[in-house]
Amino acid sequence: MRVTKLVSTCELKDCPTLYATDRDTLLVQGETPTGHGLEIPAHETLVEIPMDLIRRAVRDKLIQ
Repeated sequence: MRVTKLVSTCELKDCPTLYATDRDTLLVQGETPTGHGLEIPAHETLVEIPMDLIRRAVRDKLIQ
């Protein structure tokens, strides 16, 4: 899989980041939330990212 960094909240490696893949999907780097009360299947996960990250990606026309 080829991954391209689209937008991040900072220049460090451990910040929320949005990536595009060559499979026409997005990868999201963010915090693992707790206390949400959801039942998530073992093969899936949740990550939490700031809304500003998505807004910036849309504003800069990185995603449509």
